[in-house]
Amino acid sequence: MNVKKLTIVIHSFGYHVSGIPHDSSGHGGGYVFDCRGLPNPGRDPRFLRLTGEDEGVQEYLSQQPEVVLFLDHAEALIRISADNYQARGFERLMVSFGCTGGQHRSVFCAVQIAGRLRAAGYAVELKHQDMPHF
Repeated sequence: MNVKKLTIVIHSFGYHVSGIPHDSSGHGGGYVFDCRGLPNPGRDPRFLRLTGEDEGVQEYLSQQPEVVLFLDHAEALIRISADNYQARGFERLMVSFGCTGGQHRSVFCAVQIAGRLRAAGYAVELKHQDMPHF
């Protein structure tokens, strides 16, 4: 029996930049999580030229209880589908995290979920669609 390994492709993006990423696999895009309801570090001048990959932004968002809860729930939903897809022989699950500009919250959430899923043994690709490079 030839079981193909599932890869979870995780995107971050900005709703006001490029919008929801296109799923080139033809499967329709999977999960899209809207991070705009989370606290926005972009409103703090200390974080304007940083991204969700930077330590200061990560510390700020990690300390927000609603962000931790959001990530816990997103991970649980993704794992339900990932396990189902793996059992059915699917090769790809797309997951996207969006915020206003694709710089802070969506990047942070995508990085955090990618790390959690990798630690759980899933194959993960991480793509930042709109993250600026300062």
